[in-house]
Amino acid sequence: MYPGKFAQENPDRPAFIMAFTGETVTYAEYEARTNKLAHWLHRKGLKHRDHYAIFMENNAWYFECCGSGERSGLYYTCINSYLTAEELAFIVNNSESRILITSQAKRDVAREALKTCPNVITGIVVDGPTDDQFINLQEATADCPATPLDHERLGLSMLYSSGTTGQPKGILRPMPDNHPLEQIPLYTFLQKLWHYRENMVYLSPAPLYHSAPQAAVNFAIRFGGTVIIMERFDPERYLELIGKYKVTHSQLVPTMFSRMLKLPEAVRNKADLSSLEIAIHAAAPCPVQVKQDMIKWWGPIIHEYYGATEGLGFTACNSEEWLAHPGSVGKVLLGDLHILDEEMNPCPTGTPGTVWFKTATEFEYFNDPERTKEALSPDGTMSTVGDMGYIDEDGFLYLTDRATFMIVSGGVNIYPQECENLLITHPKVADAAVFGVPNEDFGEEVKAVIQPMPGIAPGEELASELDQFCHEHLSPQKCPRSFDFEEQLPRLPTGKLYKRLLRDRYWGDKKSKIV
Repeated sequence: MYPGKFAQENPDRPAFIMAFTGETVTYAEYEARTNKLAHWLHRKGLKHRDHYAIFMENNAWYFECCGSGERSGLYYTCINSYLTAEELAFIVNNSESRILITSQAKRDVAREALKTCPNVITGIVVDGPTDDQFINLQEATADCPATPLDHERLGLSMLYSSGTTGQPKGILRPMPDNHPLEQIPLYTFLQKLWHYRENMVYLSPAPLYHSAPQAAVNFAIRFGGTVIIMERFDPERYLELIGKYKVTHSQLVPTMFSRMLKLPEAVRNKADLSSLEIAIHAAAPCPVQVKQDMIKWWGPIIHEYYGATEGLGFTACNSEEWLAHPGSVGKVLLGDLHILDEEMNPCPTGTPGTVWFKTATEFEYFNDPERTKEALSPDGTMSTVGDMGYIDEDGFLYLTDRATFMIVSGGVNIYPQECENLLITHPKVADAAVFGVPNEDFGEEVKAVIQPMPGIAPGEELASELDQFCHEHLSPQKCPRSFDFEEQLPRLPTGKLYKRLLRDRYWGDKKSKIV
């Protein structure tokens, strides 16, 4: 999030605008704020490649808290704002963060977490009063220079995996001793992949602690663009913002597509999308019907990409390519991809296996050599995050699921993502999770947990309707044997589903496959 020349050339241009309040911060203001906090961090003794953490919701201070690290040679860890105090403390300690930055809304959780974080020397609260544990951001930086550090260095984010299948892991990339203008090659690749340009207007509907939004807003600032930050995603408000600010670029997750498609037709028809040049989506495979309906509505501007936070490699496809290969996540653009079986042998074309990359970017799981080793092939030349998929004859990759969520029922491997993708298209389903539960005869059986649309009553009648719907579109072994209903599924705003939390309820004392 380094503003570079744009702070001097366009000081009055909005760097970002908060979507719900309209609060605007110009490039001149952003430059001064990031410089002041960078000086304060150095005054507190943080040196090149030290770590600090950020734990708060999307707000008007988030950018500067990241941008100050990026221009002072530090690692900054943006933490999921929905975590409990215990979960927060784990990441703060594991990341070796020495400063914790939080907001008034998250202050109580942060305070509780710091009781077990002995290495944190102090905390900052961006919008609340100073006390014995946290100093107000404006007070802390009041006498700090608004000019750059004498020796600016490139800093990087060190983000954590979502932890949906186990304990989150910090993903550390080597930090070169560069000036902030000299970004790492991976970021240059992504800027080209996402068609970024000067003076763009980027709409950010997702939490800023997640890797894709982090990268997206970072690049927009580096191109002198304006970022519209949604405090939270609302499908109708999202469409209004595109027209209001003449948005040119955005990035979404498939669940956001689904929520927009289920808006009343009158709301959808009045949306002014004429300025939108490209809409990127990722985070999870998009159900075929959802993607087809979005392309009918938005046209060819929708692009899909696949790449784990680790940055092993990337695939991508535009709308035209996807229509020719529906369900794929594109061809490989970065990294050397291989689909391998459990014995590390290549899988035939069209046969699912584990997705491995000859790593495009160097990384390690911070302070976790065992997990780093588990992610590597025996010869150390390839990496995986446990995704399963296959490649078609034209070289397009299709993701089937995560290996940890595969269901083994009567010796048959079942990937529940296909059933989830189908159920989410049903007009009475707001969200769906499909996973394996114990079965005495078959080991596991397929279970679906459904979040009904508002106004739809859960129960046997809805379960029967969904069962028939599944059997019309899927082979019997892939269909749920039973349906349960929840008022709200534990899905993050990033689009990731905490399926482990649901699944563990059904396994009880039995040993779960998910680790």
